[in-house]
Amino acid sequence: MTDNGPVGQMLEAYQCRNNDQRRSALKEIVQEITLVALSRNGFFNRGAFYGGTALRIFHGLGRFSEDLDFSLLEPDPAFDLGLWLEPVRQELASFGFDMEVSRKAKSAAGAVQSAFIKGGTLIHLVRIVGMSPPVSGVPAGEMLKIKFEVDTDPPAGATFEIKYRLLPIPYSVRLYDLPSLFAGKIHAVLCRNWNQRVKGRDFFDYLWLLGRGVSVNLPHLEARMRQSGHLIDAGPLDRDRLVVLLKDRFSRVDYEQARRDIAPYIADSRLVEAWSRDLFTTVTSEQLKCS
Repeated sequence: MTDNGPVGQMLEAYQCRNNDQRRSALKEIVQEITLVALSRNGFFNRGAFYGGTALRIFHGLGRFSEDLDFSLLEPDPAFDLGLWLEPVRQELASFGFDMEVSRKAKSAAGAVQSAFIKGGTLIHLVRIVGMSPPVSGVPAGEMLKIKFEVDTDPPAGATFEIKYRLLPIPYSVRLYDLPSLFAGKIHAVLCRNWNQRVKGRDFFDYLWLLGRGVSVNLPHLEARMRQSGHLIDAGPLDRDRLVVLLKDRFSRVDYEQARRDIAPYIADSRLVEAWSRDLFTTVTSEQLKCS
């Protein structure tokens, strides 16, 4: 049994039935405590939260998400992510999480700074969830690991909103609004380098946003694509051109591979059974809205 404190309340809301679900719940709670630390220490005066975890925590996206993605509000090559790591570690410790928070070596050419939050899965299942050892199916050395990244050279055109949460304590976060989140997700769909694996999570999020009637912040998407080198001519990005680009991308997806990628992050496989080129191209033509 978990205690009735804020972490216990958060865990109970997940109604976990197995250890995989407990792992995911613990990871999300660590993500939220990290947001608390950043909020209490003023990060959101100069930065914003975006990506799949922002959709999950603040808009109810129907899948688990692994990473924490942030962007500065304005370019700042002198930004130092290292200054924020100890406040995150201390905040986690105050809620009973014994985690290492360490910086990833920065690429000389990159504008994204990264850090990792790591701690033993087993010790936290025992300490936080209240399970009695041994815990079946959880290796002693398994790590609960979360990456968080900050883009220090954000593309122009994003718009923001302030959101509030009450647990584990009341806090506020500046995050990309839904049209800007959708722009970021379409950039991932169009421009992510798949290597050997299609990231089905991008396609899941795309349909989730499309199905809720969210419009795309087109100026922000265009700025993202020009910054990443995926849009290099002088012609503007309008809806018609975007639909053509998306249809081309959807024609080259291995949908079985995409379903395998998303499977660990969703509770109901029926959500992705119908995925196909025809599904994605048709709903895009009929439902995509731009602003």
